[in-house]
Amino acid sequence: MVSDNRNRAVLYRMVMDDHLCPFGLKSKDLLEREGYEVEDHHLTTREQTDTFQERHKVDTTPQTWIDGQLIGGYEDLRAYFGKEAKDGGETSYTPVIAIFALSLLMALAMSWAAYGSILTVRAAEWFIAAAMCLLAVQKLQDIESFSTMFLNYDLLAQKWVRYGYIYPFGEALAGVLMIAGAMLWLAVPVALFIGSIGAVSVFKAVYVDKRELKCACVGGNSNVPLGFVSLTENLMMVAMGLWMLIR
Repeated sequence: MVSDNRNRAVLYRMVMDDHLCPFGLKSKDLLEREGYEVEDHHLTTREQTDTFQERHKVDTTPQTWIDGQLIGGYEDLRAYFGKEAKDGGETSYTPVIAIFALSLLMALAMSWAAYGSILTVRAAEWFIAAAMCLLAVQKLQDIESFSTMFLNYDLLAQKWVRYGYIYPFGEALAGVLMIAGAMLWLAVPVALFIGSIGAVSVFKAVYVDKRELKCACVGGNSNVPLGFVSLTENLMMVAMGLWMLIR
């Protein structure tokens, strides 16, 4: 939809001493980016908000009017401007892409700081090790949710439930030690063990049993589909373990 600076919108949003509605701020920002002059009304008390909702027969704030037409809340406003709807239940590879991209940048930065070049073998090692650490952090944020999702497909966790709680700590430990290049006698076996079991478990669930599951690789609340990404995570650990063993 094309708009210009002559367009006007009316916005009602909650602006209280103890609560500044984030969706109200997003609505105002979106309207201004679309070229609208915003008539910004603040609802400063709970009583004002309740009265507003009752008068206009709406359940939430913020609410936006354009050309006298009630558009609705922030997601309704996004839809009005043809923005992609945010579906909390849809699958996405975005978390994984962000983790691997940042891991690569961190590895290149460390290589530059240590050797004055980004084209080093150590940069490749640091990339995998940093990715292991960042992936472990995602799991450790809510280890209960992770372990529950993990039980859907991991073969060892299904036999020994406590393994679902141990896995992210093992991944983090191996990653940290590989970054340091220390205690490889411990890091290598841990990476080989959890990586091998993980790879076999994912391969069986996805490619043998043909199950459609969500991956616990970036935590128990993710919508990343189980498959190539999770298999790659585990194969990277195995490859890193073997490389460190040979090296």
